[in-house]
Amino acid sequence: MEPALRSARVPQSKVLGVLGGMGPAATLDFLAKLQAATPVKREQDHLRVLVDINPKVPDRNVSASDPGPVLAAMAAGLRDGGAQVLAIACNTAHAYANEVRASGLPLVDMLETAGLAAQAKSAGVVGVLGTGLALGLYRDRFSHMGLEVVMLDDHEQVEFMALLYRIKQGHVGPDSRETMAALAHRLVGKGAQSVVAGCTEVPLVLSAADLSVPFLDATEELAKRCVAVCLEGVSA
Repeated sequence: MEPALRSARVPQSKVLGVLGGMGPAATLDFLAKLQAATPVKREQDHLRVLVDINPKVPDRNVSASDPGPVLAAMAAGLRDGGAQVLAIACNTAHAYANEVRASGLPLVDMLETAGLAAQAKSAGVVGVLGTGLALGLYRDRFSHMGLEVVMLDDHEQVEFMALLYRIKQGHVGPDSRETMAALAHRLVGKGAQSVVAGCTEVPLVLSAADLSVPFLDATEELAKRCVAVCLEGVSA
């Protein structure tokens, strides 16, 4: 078969643009899960993905910072580079989703995708591990989806944030894994019927094997939804 004919048979799919770098290891985790979620028979069946790994985005957890303009510029750059659909590989950065959508491209919503996964598990009470800003987003979004959110106590949240920054520095060994698992177990003790990794650093040190209830990895759920949107034509 002529090369031109082989090329013509490659399924057309939308080009995905990923706003990443928040942090870089979490973005690489998302890309690995995106690849694993894509049904392929040959490498040409994979999605074309444009990625802006930008660790210079202002800290989403500092009240005085404003990541909005940087995220808006990243979205516009991905659009101008050929992206047709966008995804943000950071839960907290979804607080600036409107700035990203100003690019004119559809955004695959990570929080909504996680909520749909929780509904599929019939888990009406969901424990969420995330930053303070992300927890507010999850609480509002999940309440509209008929889901109750369980969160850590204030002192436990302080412990979680300290752990989060250690993970961002590359500390993903046994100590970090044990601490994250202990925090997740506290959510289960509060009545959580499933636990959502509402921060992209969480699945770097926590897995389903660590829990007695379903573990919902928002990163993995986002990857699967991006495949459905870009390859199968599902609405973002």
